[in-house]
Amino acid sequence: MLLHFTKMHGLGNDFMVIDLVTQRARLRDDQIRRLADRRFGVGFDQLLLVEPPRSPDMDFRYRIYNADGSEVENCGNGARCFARFVHDQRLTHKEEIHVETAGGPLMLKMNGDGQVTVDMGLPRFEPASLPFDADEDRPLHRLDVQGETLEIGAVSMGNPHAVLRVDDVDTAPVARLGPLIEHHPRFPQRVNVGFMQVVTTHEIRLRVFERGSGETLACGTGACAAVASGIRQGFLESPVTVRLRGGDLQIEWPHAEAPLLMTGPAERVFEGRIALA
Repeated sequence: MLLHFTKMHGLGNDFMVIDLVTQRARLRDDQIRRLADRRFGVGFDQLLLVEPPRSPDMDFRYRIYNADGSEVENCGNGARCFARFVHDQRLTHKEEIHVETAGGPLMLKMNGDGQVTVDMGLPRFEPASLPFDADEDRPLHRLDVQGETLEIGAVSMGNPHAVLRVDDVDTAPVARLGPLIEHHPRFPQRVNVGFMQVVTTHEIRLRVFERGSGETLACGTGACAAVASGIRQGFLESPVTVRLRGGDLQIEWPHAEAPLLMTGPAERVFEGRIALA
């Protein structure tokens, strides 16, 4: 069968987006891996599926698959592309779009300047919410990695994140530590790993090694997790500009009881049709 798709990106974090409201398909893990291949398929960091909602209070169901075929709970850059996609495809005319995800409900807002704001909800720090094997909730946790003791912030943004503060993201050992922390036995469902350099109280630089995808040019939930961890530790203040390799995101978290808001761009690259084998 021929399946219509759209290629999109949010700050270089790229996605294949498929409308399963007007089309019908079921994708296997091996098919997703083939589609993700940048030489033999379409190529993407994540696959985004737009489905009818299961709850009458929601507008859509939003599902996310990594390049390795694993389904994940949330993706912030993907959420912005999701909002742009359903508007461009005229699946909705709403400016505020409510979607259900495996990590909980999200509210997406189309802004007049072409940017998209995502209400990411409250960050969660309890170890069980990631999950993370720790005896108690604290701002920093010690993590032993091949004889080296690291201090990480553990944050759930609907998906799990470990945040490591570094002096310089350009020289940070992302390729070495990223997979070791991702697969650390204290994270039974693996974890996304953020390497954060603090520039000022309102600006950070960030690289993210994503669970199931490797390092990407940008990670929305990773940006949110880094800011939440930094504010909790007292060295960041809202709002915060997060400078990723693919571009900048604006993160607001005014106080502990307020939802965290992420604002950034979403771009359409091309459309196409592909035969599923």
